[in-house]
Amino acid sequence: MRRCTFRLTFLACLSAFCLMLLASCTNVTSPRIPNFLYVRLKASPTTVDPALIVDVYGAQIAAKLYNGLVCFNADLAPEPDIAQSWSVSSDGLVYLFRLRKGVRFFNGREVTARDFRYSFERILNPKTRSPRTWVLSRIHGAGNFMAGKSATVAGIEVIDPYVLKIELEKPFAPFIKLLGLTTAYVVPQEEVERWGADFSFHGTGTGPYILERWEHNQFLQLKANDRYFAGAPRIGGLIYGIVPEDFTALTEFENGNIDVMLEIPPAAFKHYAEDPQWKSSVIVAPGLNIYYLGLNCQAVPFNNPLIRRALNYAINREAIVARLLDGRGRVASGPLPPLLQTGPPPEGYSYDPARARALLKQAGYGTGLLMTIYQNADEETLDITQALQSNLRDVGIDARIVQLEWSSFKNAVARGEAQAFWLSWWADYPDAENFLFPLFYSGNWGTGGNRSRFKDPRIDELLVRAVSVMDDKQAHALYREIEQLVVQEAPWIFGWHKANCSIYQPWVKNYTVVPLAVMEKWTGIMLDKNKAHSKHETNTKLQY
Repeated sequence: MRRCTFRLTFLACLSAFCLMLLASCTNVTSPRIPNFLYVRLKASPTTVDPALIVDVYGAQIAAKLYNGLVCFNADLAPEPDIAQSWSVSSDGLVYLFRLRKGVRFFNGREVTARDFRYSFERILNPKTRSPRTWVLSRIHGAGNFMAGKSATVAGIEVIDPYVLKIELEKPFAPFIKLLGLTTAYVVPQEEVERWGADFSFHGTGTGPYILERWEHNQFLQLKANDRYFAGAPRIGGLIYGIVPEDFTALTEFENGNIDVMLEIPPAAFKHYAEDPQWKSSVIVAPGLNIYYLGLNCQAVPFNNPLIRRALNYAINREAIVARLLDGRGRVASGPLPPLLQTGPPPEGYSYDPARARALLKQAGYGTGLLMTIYQNADEETLDITQALQSNLRDVGIDARIVQLEWSSFKNAVARGEAQAFWLSWWADYPDAENFLFPLFYSGNWGTGGNRSRFKDPRIDELLVRAVSVMDDKQAHALYREIEQLVVQEAPWIFGWHKANCSIYQPWVKNYTVVPLAVMEKWTGIMLDKNKAHSKHETNTKLQY
């Protein structure tokens, strides 16, 4: 396997290059703000308006500024946030939320049930142009409201200032988890109307931090909210520095000017993971994702499950994860990440080239076959597809790689033009449904998520039944059965679940990595001021 050409040997050339970059910077050097945590972002968020956020960086910031009815605990289960409790009717249609009293927006006004009704209807209002209406579209009357046939959403009812009722069109068991997403955060109507379109850059919520300053493409400054209802943060605030270049970010981290690197650049991971000075500060945490080679199940020869299974046996996933990812992942036995498994994982596919060749022969392709793999044009993905290409060649499959820029790649896959394609899927919310229904239900072909154009009547039936089952044990059993059937039918080559790899300075205390951006509140994080101060006395300050 070809090693990544970006692999660091390490800091000799890195430091020289970054010093040249810093020397050319025209920004004014700013001293650190005491007791503020400095965090690197690779790119600037596009907005902090919950109605419009679609990127991870925006979600990470918004998690500090806002709250919803529910949030997620360490086990990824929903728990009370602004709602202190809730109940669900036996038929799974009616949710009744009782709100905490005394929760206040940054402007001092108390949050009431009317604020949630306004916030939810704002998401569904076509004038808002929210790309995430699907989060709330299952509420009774949402369709009529979005179509302009009614002035309000019939299924959202304010019982009194502290009681909110939501009624669904049909039972949907994961609905409570949807309410923990960024889209379902509460916002104050008066502030949205005061700022207009600029609300995207002046988020006013209820969260543990307040957006104090935003210099676009440079930094965001958040200060602690001392009146936060769940307890004030233990630091004075946060500085999110926008540092696009990995080389620059790594040098600033080594100099102590960045406290937390949310993502370790792939080329630097091995260095930090093995360096005695840093390895105790490296966190490798399971991710809620799946990387896979999708196979067009409606096109010859991948309409034959024997061929699809043969390809799975042909791939040495363990070697790819070890050599190309430096162990930053876990080999997948199926589509569900381990964090969402509720029992033993399915029996997956081992690396068995002999079995792959036997299945190809059984399917009538004993002399081999030709195939095409589509991929987004980037270096890391090319390393992976070339490794797949090499494994496939060993069993007589000649795979040609086609690289396309992202929009062309997405369109080709969505239209069913790609015979095979390399993609990943990341959780919107922590439920098995989020990995199974979008990706394998036959009604979701193309942009709906089922890009492999997979269809199986048994799986369709089980998926429809599972989403309406309100009993967790029954639902878990159904999802385990569905996943095993998907693995058996093999619409993908199941690759791996990539880990979240982060690093922090030794003076940072209580830092943890969470699987979802909405869980990242950072109220308990602390700084050892003495250690941080001694380091910063001798180093150049990060320029913004």
